[in-house]
Amino acid sequence: MRLTRSGRRGATTLAGRADTDAELWARGDDDAFGELYDRHAEAVWNHAYRLTGSWSTAEDLTSGTFLTAWRRRHAVKLVRDSALPWLYTVTGYLAAGELRRTTRFGRLLRRVPLDDTVRDHADQVATSVDNDRELRSVMAAVARLPKGEREAVELVLIGEVPVAEAAVVLGLAEASVRSRISRARGRLRASLEEMG
Repeated sequence: MRLTRSGRRGATTLAGRADTDAELWARGDDDAFGELYDRHAEAVWNHAYRLTGSWSTAEDLTSGTFLTAWRRRHAVKLVRDSALPWLYTVTGYLAAGELRRTTRFGRLLRRVPLDDTVRDHADQVATSVDNDRELRSVMAAVARLPKGEREAVELVLIGEVPVAEAAVVLGLAEASVRSRISRARGRLRASLEEMG
């Protein structure tokens, strides 16, 4: 056994090789799940950040993704040795829910009368540092894609999941995934050109 960066005893077989994600997932115990978290939390956070453009939201989505994984660990069977495609898919669904929630909240805020108080300069600086306009524009364009194209883009282009694994997760042929990505690229290019 080896110690992971969190101090937990990591899962290693007697031959000295690390267990695959599928083996750890099948075990389903605390140590196995901790090892999966250590392996994939950073990648899931990066994926969540690319989907949302917000550090704090990415942290929340990462927590939500692994909470979902923990709750569903006995109900879900991994298709290949990596848990990452499934984790990316869960993150994508959670991000879409978060986008719907914040969109509804934004519409509600627009109904509230404006306050005539002068904004603090510190608020403007904090907002400009936290606001990555290009990423938000791209993610807004991705969110407007048809569902099939959006899922393919989120997994392959944003999540950097190989096309073969994305095809398994989406239940499609590899050629269909490639076709969806090609159509999505055309739509994204046109949408981003409209935005300027």
